[in-house]
Amino acid sequence: MLQIDLWKRILIWAVVAAGLIFAAPNIFYDRVEGHNDAVTAIEREGSTDELEAQAAQWPGFLPSGLVNLGLDLRGGAHLLAEVQVEDVYASRIEAMWPQIRDALRPLRDQIGTFRLQESAPGELTIQISNEAGQAAALQAIRDLAQPVSSTAALAQGGANDIEVDAANGVITVTLSEAERAATDERTLRQALEIIRRRIDEVGTREPTIQRQGPDRILIQVPGIGSAQELKDIIGTTAQLTFQPVVSRASGPDAEPGVGEEILPSLDEEGLYYTLDRTPVVTGEQLVDAQPSFDQNGQPAVNFRFNSQGARAFGDYTAANIGSPFAIVLDDEVISAPVIQSHIPGGSGIITGNFTIEESTDLAVLLRAGALPAGLTFLEERTIGPELGADSIAAGQIATAVAFAAVLIFMVVSYGLFGIFANIALILNIALLFGLLSLIGATLTLPGIAGIVLTVGMAVDANVLVFERIREELKTARGPARAIELGYEKALSAIVDANITTIITAIILFAMGSGPVRGFAITLGFGIVTSVFTAVFVTRLLIVTWFERRRPKTITV
Repeated sequence: MLQIDLWKRILIWAVVAAGLIFAAPNIFYDRVEGHNDAVTAIEREGSTDELEAQAAQWPGFLPSGLVNLGLDLRGGAHLLAEVQVEDVYASRIEAMWPQIRDALRPLRDQIGTFRLQESAPGELTIQISNEAGQAAALQAIRDLAQPVSSTAALAQGGANDIEVDAANGVITVTLSEAERAATDERTLRQALEIIRRRIDEVGTREPTIQRQGPDRILIQVPGIGSAQELKDIIGTTAQLTFQPVVSRASGPDAEPGVGEEILPSLDEEGLYYTLDRTPVVTGEQLVDAQPSFDQNGQPAVNFRFNSQGARAFGDYTAANIGSPFAIVLDDEVISAPVIQSHIPGGSGIITGNFTIEESTDLAVLLRAGALPAGLTFLEERTIGPELGADSIAAGQIATAVAFAAVLIFMVVSYGLFGIFANIALILNIALLFGLLSLIGATLTLPGIAGIVLTVGMAVDANVLVFERIREELKTARGPARAIELGYEKALSAIVDANITTIITAIILFAMGSGPVRGFAITLGFGIVTSVFTAVFVTRLLIVTWFERRRPKTITV
């Protein structure tokens, strides 16, 4: 019998209604987008009358998910950055000097005096006065080596993080090849995460941030004004350190000692500080930073360290009361206060000649964390919104032409049944946009191509069914039985054809990147909605019509 259970009918129409509801916000794109921006701003910065009015443009009880427009449709900025991993080697090996110094001190009776020498980047060179103690010094430094924590190193049977060589009383410490490879991997992952945090802080939509090759990062952010603006957001290093002050001078002419550096003051022009190069605490140990005001009502930044940083900061301040220490941001001394008392708890305040905007920006950069290495921008492009508008217009024309051609073809070829297929096709596109809105997908120009392809493929299942019904009608069966057999016998062909296509879409998504993934997502979801509308919605429409009209004969 040609019939569909009531619960199935209710479920089918419920799915269709849900798809229409989730797709509806895209019809009022600008209004819903303004509502979403206002809600995000209220959560982040607090409520204002202007934000409340903007948020009221769209009812809060309705879905507000949108299909985000990609870089090629919305306009924005494109950057290809190379991470200078060699910088990390140098800082990593320099950070080992305090440990090495502490390990050699108990051996002075054997090695005599020892001094850190000027070294090439990425290595430490130590001169000992008594060559007879060279073996003891080598062993003491080698005992500081740690296993490399990486999957590749474990697969090779394990490796240590440093290599130590000596000749004629000169000891050289460098990172091992395994540690360099592990450092490269950690540096790229950390840079990716920090760039993502910084971009998320400014509220941009659906950025593309992904690794390319061994040391490059692709960054695409829709809706941003220019590539320079994007570089300003992610290019600021925001490396915060707390370093002991050796001396201060009115010019940069003083010669720093080994393990020291001279940095300018941010507040006082012409003032320079000689600092111990090894920091007490770094910005990596920060867990929070918020804009605030100091005791004089001037803009400042409150900060808080993690447990490790709090302990190191507290121990240093307890042992150096009365001594100055420098707060260094990006190689400039922003403040050099004198330690008045022990500072436990790991929290403090950074003061300086900040404006409110500068203190807010500094807090954002510190919260996002320091980039582990410098970035060199190899490629940068700004895509204007007018180009995106042209792409949208071209995509709309292509979709409309394909849509109209398919609608006309179905009506001409299959008459009333073609009209049913067209209704299902319209619902199919609505369901597709509802799905894309539900997951917050990004629509690109290749994504529009996927929708156009979906429109063409959506009627394939209906064509298979209708042609099968025509064949069954020739066997002199009744119309009800012909319709029933048409759907039953065409189902296997429909499933086979769409499974192969969805496998292709999955492979494209897994192996591709950027625009290819956008095409794969719209194609994959389009197949799902096409099969649903062809097998269930079109059949429900035909069954409902047949139950009401009860025709003796039908023409497909």
